[in-house]
Amino acid sequence: MPYPPQLEELIKVVEKTREERVARKKEGKEVPFLSLDDRKKRLDYHPDFKEEGRRALTVGPSKGYKIAHEMADLLEAKSRVDPAAIDLSNPDIDTDVLILGAGGAGTSAALLAQEAGAKVTMVTKLRHGDANTMMAEGGIQAATKGEKDSPYYHYLDVMGGGHFTNVPELVEALVTNAPSAIHWMENMGVNFSKFPDGRLKTMHGGGTSRKRMHYAADISGAEIMRVLRDEARNRTAIDIVEFSPAVELILNEHGHCAGAVLYNMETEEYVVAKAKAVVMSTGGSGRLHIQGFMTTNHYGATADGIVMAYRAGIEVSFLHTVQYHPTGIVFPEQAEGILLTEKFRGSGANLVNIDGEQFVNEREPRDIEAASIVLECTERGKGVPTPTGKAGVWLDSPMIEMLAGEGTVKREFPGKFILYKRFGIDISKQPMLIYPTLHYQNGGINFNPEAQTAIPGLFAAGEVAGGIHGQNRLMGNSLLDIVVFGRIAGKTAADYVANGVKDGALSLEHVTKYNQDVADSGVDQGRVSPMLLPDYTDPKVRERQLTANYVGTVR
Repeated sequence: MPYPPQLEELIKVVEKTREERVARKKEGKEVPFLSLDDRKKRLDYHPDFKEEGRRALTVGPSKGYKIAHEMADLLEAKSRVDPAAIDLSNPDIDTDVLILGAGGAGTSAALLAQEAGAKVTMVTKLRHGDANTMMAEGGIQAATKGEKDSPYYHYLDVMGGGHFTNVPELVEALVTNAPSAIHWMENMGVNFSKFPDGRLKTMHGGGTSRKRMHYAADISGAEIMRVLRDEARNRTAIDIVEFSPAVELILNEHGHCAGAVLYNMETEEYVVAKAKAVVMSTGGSGRLHIQGFMTTNHYGATADGIVMAYRAGIEVSFLHTVQYHPTGIVFPEQAEGILLTEKFRGSGANLVNIDGEQFVNEREPRDIEAASIVLECTERGKGVPTPTGKAGVWLDSPMIEMLAGEGTVKREFPGKFILYKRFGIDISKQPMLIYPTLHYQNGGINFNPEAQTAIPGLFAAGEVAGGIHGQNRLMGNSLLDIVVFGRIAGKTAADYVANGVKDGALSLEHVTKYNQDVADSGVDQGRVSPMLLPDYTDPKVRERQLTANYVGTVR
């Protein structure tokens, strides 16, 4: 729907201050960046700092660690599988490298494992490519500009953005492998935006000290996934099994990872997949709707991999922080939660309140931006009311046209230009109404720079893994993360297989033990996990948008 009259009137307030704000930007007299002390104060308004939103885990290897209630509910639940009912003696699938998840990380891992000579099977909950990778818009960071940039500066930006809590070795692996990851993708056919002479275009993102953000218009993730997916599906040595999410890891008698139990969502049958190595690349958890926030995430982002790995004994870290992207659509309601890429702000669009005032520099790190918007809409009372009683602030996209020329918005942001046009809104002439939206799982299961976990034979890559981004991820480091560590995980897993694997009887004993631990802890509420899919039809769970009681069928 187009903006109603009451919002049209408020847009006029934004228009009155626009020329002055554009002039300030051209003169370099923008709203200054916050000092470190002011940033710390501002973070008091970030959802992560609400103590009532978290509780300490009572079971598992990270017992005592405080995380969001929605995530704790999944880790303090019993398995949806009855281990005694699963026949492990005659596996349905037998492969070298089993990859759980078929987004950017899983597909990158599949390509590298296959190139290293391994037999690869990639299984996915939905279709190949149905993942948060497809939802990513803005770009991918890499220091490819020679003397003007280097992995050194990229490293400092990543550490600073994560409040210097990141695991340094993981950050080093991320930034030093970044340039080769860009070249790898470009050589496969990823159409990054370029100048007429063929040079890659780059731009700033929040928290970056150099212009190192490569992008493909405003559909960077979809373009990367298009190429990775086509490449994998054209290789006959990679088997792809769709609509069959993993629900439990399988260990062998030596405690090594030896496969997974899959759930066929069409037949409601469980499938046993035996493997010499397993790559966990199941993605994030936005569909948990932590603290009731809307989300940018795809339908299957329900933290399944964390649940499975945690039951098997892998510790988790940085799950006490969640990234809320500052700019999610809050109006029109039909598009609520959809991401508006940080590239809008990098191109010059201000964030302004109901009075048309710019209240924060648009290139602050994401957690600062999100906290500033929440503060403006709550304590300061300067949010813009929506017809349904919510509040947001304006992302003033018409500024981009005034700074870079008519037609820039349509050319550089075709995806969002078309989306808003469907609702009768021209974002080259009218600002967008936004509010923070649940976007990224900063933490995950522990792993090392070689993508190895504490369990031999189990590797990790992508959003399911924790430590790279510390307590806050900078724009463009997620698409980079999935490609860099996806490639590392695939190669390392294939090498692990080639060096000989200690075979042994398959077991789900760790699941039986975990179920008993849940029962003994007194937290058993009848929940089961992993949840697999959210259920928005049940009125009892719609408020929390969590489905933890659907068990499925064991056959």
